[in-house]
Amino acid sequence: MAKVLLSGMQPTGKLHLGNFEGALKNWVELQETGKYDMYCCIVDWHSLTVDAEDTSNLVDRIYDLAADYIASGLDPGRTTIFVQSAVKQHAELHLLLSMITPLGWLQRVPSYKEKSDTLNLDNYGFLGYPLLQAADILIYLADVVPVGKDQAPHIELTREIARRFNFLYGETFPEPKALFTKFAIVPGTDGRKMSKSYGNDICMGDEPDEIRKKISGMFTDPEKIYKGDPGHPDKCAVYMLQQIYNAEYKEICEPCKKGQSDWGCVKCKNLLADMIIDYFADFRNKRKELLSDKSGLDGILRRGADKARQKAEETMERVRKAMKLYLS
Repeated sequence: MAKVLLSGMQPTGKLHLGNFEGALKNWVELQETGKYDMYCCIVDWHSLTVDAEDTSNLVDRIYDLAADYIASGLDPGRTTIFVQSAVKQHAELHLLLSMITPLGWLQRVPSYKEKSDTLNLDNYGFLGYPLLQAADILIYLADVVPVGKDQAPHIELTREIARRFNFLYGETFPEPKALFTKFAIVPGTDGRKMSKSYGNDICMGDEPDEIRKKISGMFTDPEKIYKGDPGHPDKCAVYMLQQIYNAEYKEICEPCKKGQSDWGCVKCKNLLADMIIDYFADFRNKRKELLSDKSGLDGILRRGADKARQKAEETMERVRKAMKLYLS
């Protein structure tokens, strides 16, 4: 029997290269192994922790993310793709788990401590974010959750909540394991980690002219002032992206280090732009095709929600009986 895998992303707009290399590319590879019953969610409720005051384009962002999922290679025939809010059982389980989760467990989650100050967030939704995430995972009886190491505390909290529920009400939930995978740290146009919040992202769905514009403005080696100066590729964000998208990246390393007259930052950036534009050409075409047929996307998301809802309701029936709640 295949193990259950659950993962998801917030609908915050077009996905960038960091999202692809850090998560989505890995999901597609896991799908291809055939080892998992995969549920890939669009977690729109989670996005409200920071965007609740303006939801005017939330639906469009959901379509964007669904198209990114599918254009990247997630197959709705093999992976259940759905919108979190279409499966109300997530909210029910979240409510029930909140009754047995000590407040201190939520307050000690590193992301709460770090972001409550930097993002000036003080709503319950933000504090309860990891608890809703636990409900997202447990309601599908997930065995594994592919995450980056920064999300490890969230998975450990989920395991603690599962253990507490099982102790109080009997064995109901498996304790999910984090599935850590290696991925490239993708630098943004300013050299920092690529992030929408930094405004330094290059999106997979960007048009070629936009990709060229963003890459042409990228920070390069701060010690290379003139074209003939020796370069330091290990300090250059452009070269870091070359290592991801250019299979022959080693060939440009020596000319850069030697400051050869036939090689410079402009030429390096133009080559990188060509590589990224070509790499995501099929993706862009597929994405446009999907977004031109919103009814088709609706059908995919509706069918995914139907399957997810059936699985979630089966779990909730077990939960209600375990907790000896009123059963209508």
